[in-house]
Amino acid sequence: MIGDPVLRTRANDVTDVDGALARLCDEMFETMYEAAGIGLAAPQVGVQQRFFVYDHGEAGGVIVNPEIVESDGEWSFDEGCLSVPDLTFEIVRPKLIHLVGIDLDGNEVSIEADELEARLFQHELDHLDGVLIVDHLDEDQRREAQRFLRERTLTASMPEPAGGGLRLF
Repeated sequence: MIGDPVLRTRANDVTDVDGALARLCDEMFETMYEAAGIGLAAPQVGVQQRFFVYDHGEAGGVIVNPEIVESDGEWSFDEGCLSVPDLTFEIVRPKLIHLVGIDLDGNEVSIEADELEARLFQHELDHLDGVLIVDHLDEDQRREAQRFLRERTLTASMPEPAGGGLRLF
């Protein structure tokens, strides 16, 4: 979650694509599906390696050591993040990208992505570079997000009322 220093550190290149990595990816898919996400980067589960899993309905998989080699256009869209829960922001990103990397079999991957798929890949690559969605906000939006996150943290850390009553804040 936001606040964990692992999310602010650039992840290391993957050097070994092996069974351990494949098992971790299986677990990451489970975590992603449980959270109703469409992508999950290794740093989001505390692993400082450059790979992510994704499934947006039309396509899914694992991309290891991804890079964007081309981008074009602009597309604005409300974007959320599993590491910054309960918040969405209108973010402008390139509309088209060309992503390269490798899959779990060691094969080269080259994907021309548009709109949602392009945004998904850019978002996950941000995680691999230690960048969070709040870093794309202007100063006023960032302050508002920080206020919301502080209030949510304070509310979550308060003890439950005696007798199991409801919290009214």
